[in-house]
Amino acid sequence: MRRSRGTTITLSIAGGLIAVAIFLPLWWVFVSSTRPGNTYVDNMTPLSWLAFIPWGGELTNYTGLLSGPFVLGLFNSFFVAGATILFGLLIAIPAAYALATMRFRGRGIVFSFIVIVAMIPFDAIAIPLSSLFQGWNLSDSYPGLILPALANGFAIFVLRQFFLGIPSELMEAAEIDGLGTFGTLWRIVLPLSKPALIGAGMMLFLSQWQAYLWPLLIGTSPERQLAPIALANLSTMFTVDLGQIMAGSFVLSIIPMILLLFFQKQYTESLSTTGLKG
Repeated sequence: MRRSRGTTITLSIAGGLIAVAIFLPLWWVFVSSTRPGNTYVDNMTPLSWLAFIPWGGELTNYTGLLSGPFVLGLFNSFFVAGATILFGLLIAIPAAYALATMRFRGRGIVFSFIVIVAMIPFDAIAIPLSSLFQGWNLSDSYPGLILPALANGFAIFVLRQFFLGIPSELMEAAEIDGLGTFGTLWRIVLPLSKPALIGAGMMLFLSQWQAYLWPLLIGTSPERQLAPIALANLSTMFTVDLGQIMAGSFVLSIIPMILLLFFQKQYTESLSTTGLKG
């Protein structure tokens, strides 16, 4: 149906206002991070338009932040998130492919179980799971930080739904030509599934990048702390440098936003296919 000019203008204005409302808090965090120390509160009580203008701002908060333990936490976050994407996809791809293409008794039950388990908040099982990891001598280690995030039910769900959208005739023809199950997956299915792989990878990345409770329980030493924990440690009993905390919050927020903007098309395409087939 063709939209009228007035409807198009109204929707455009509404979209612009929503975009500004979403972007404004992040912009305020950035502007506040350029104020030295805790001086950003000077424009907050009462609220002034200067709170949103980076006039006379400095980068001392960022230089101080990047010369402290936050840098090691940022490196640990990148390493843990990258390893989670790599090994998580190695688990999710064959699981999703089997659930999408193989016919076996109880397939629907297995898939339903994976989805139900994925809906359970991880924080509900984090404390008893940390006790198990301590008994396995995995506390304060990179494997301890990585392992719980590998079997991601939502990543398996996204990949499985995308695989269902690939014509079965194409895969059957590949197997008839002698590729076999693994060859069909590697040479036919995966090259067609780049949007789903990016979408699943982003889910795995975000699950680790924004994690707080599990790294707090497992990464106890400064050498194993992730960036959110290092950021929280900037606030102590005696000193609170809100400027550096704002700078760290902006860094942790802008990195996934840049990735989402860069892979926006593929990520959106992967999510748009999740409800096509069951």
